[in-house]
Amino acid sequence: MAMSNLYSKISTKPMKRFQENVTVKQTNNPWLNAESPITVSDSPPIISPLSSSIVLQREGTINQPLSAPASPLSSLSPPITQLNLSSPEDCTQDPNWQATKSTVRERNAAMFNNHLMADIIFIVGSPGHTQTIPAHKYVLATGSSVFYAMFYGGLAENKRDIEVPDVEPAAFLALLRYMYCDEVQLEADTVIATLYVAKKYMVPHLARACVNYLEISLTAKNACLLLSQSRLFEEPDLMQRCWEVIDAQAKMALRSDGFVDIDIHTLESVLSRETLKCQEIHIWDAALRWATAECIRQELEPSASNQRRLLGSALYLIRLPAMNLEEFANSAAQTGILTQQETIDVFLHFTASNKPQLCFPIKPRQGLKTQVCHRFQSCAYRSNQWRYRGRCDSIQFSVDKRIFVVGFGLYGSSSGAADYNMVQVVHFMCTLKIQFKSNQNAFIQLV
Repeated sequence: MAMSNLYSKISTKPMKRFQENVTVKQTNNPWLNAESPITVSDSPPIISPLSSSIVLQREGTINQPLSAPASPLSSLSPPITQLNLSSPEDCTQDPNWQATKSTVRERNAAMFNNHLMADIIFIVGSPGHTQTIPAHKYVLATGSSVFYAMFYGGLAENKRDIEVPDVEPAAFLALLRYMYCDEVQLEADTVIATLYVAKKYMVPHLARACVNYLEISLTAKNACLLLSQSRLFEEPDLMQRCWEVIDAQAKMALRSDGFVDIDIHTLESVLSRETLKCQEIHIWDAALRWATAECIRQELEPSASNQRRLLGSALYLIRLPAMNLEEFANSAAQTGILTQQETIDVFLHFTASNKPQLCFPIKPRQGLKTQVCHRFQSCAYRSNQWRYRGRCDSIQFSVDKRIFVVGFGLYGSSSGAADYNMVQVVHFMCTLKIQFKSNQNAFIQLV
């Protein structure tokens, strides 16, 4: 898939959905703990006299020392531009600024978004929302094979201004910051756009940092949206993480605001998922919400006929016979989405001995396979009563893949009826300690 076509599928609205649903603070990401970057002003370069004399090389002339007060620099060609650094400790009028930078990284970072010695200009953003960003071919070519081909390849074009209408300015600046400063700064509202630009210009380390950010920020509320984006970006690891969350928390994922923004192919993948842990009525409701939103996106009336047409073959992935009779009668049968014959056939499937053949799957979804770990190995002790004998008050088990702890059971008193305070149970759930690493032991201790 061409990258420009891919970007057209990534609308601003889903990005906002993702930003609203990110609740994880990125404090443990090693990429984000780097030294504070140099902040560069977006204002145009300022031409001002220098405090000391310098030597200019002008075409067709010899080197001549010029004193700043002798003649205005604005009359010279090419003009001299000062460093555009906003840090107070940086003297922007100092011609010996290199001496204040002790490392190559610091000197290279000083050129980030700086017109000084820039030999390429990018006009980034959609028409009407563009931003001019200066850059240096050498730095870009050493960080990206795409930029190398653009500037030094066999088909390189000798243009100073390059338009990049399919990239957001903030994402492009994030790419350049990584190339100049070796820093990754990601935000919830630009991380998907940054992943796109990293893929477009083949910068795999930045793309991996974006995927790590998305994995850490993954929740049931944004899992469907991230699943859709990960399919477009061909990120199988992120897709697998999204499926794990959707399978385990299907009801919450399907009810999320971002679900209505997924593409039709992702919708079909979700509706055909065998391991969704969710009742079929909730899947039906989610499909109708998506169809209504799609009608609005295509500027159509959200009528039953238009919803059915936009759902297309995805409608027949919903397992209507897996509902109970009451759910079907009060929901799907009255929406007008189904034809009259389809409605009659489903009713006959529920009630008749001789069931008609349906175009909807009949078998209920399997859901996630649940495994139960018992605290006691046996209950055959003293008249079949549970006994606790003072040993380790915990459950220990080993796993070889990611797991979800979905619940626990409490056993009552063996001496008769007893009252339980629900507040204490909620506190008990909140203080459940879980330590887990892939392919290692998972220890769950109740405190």
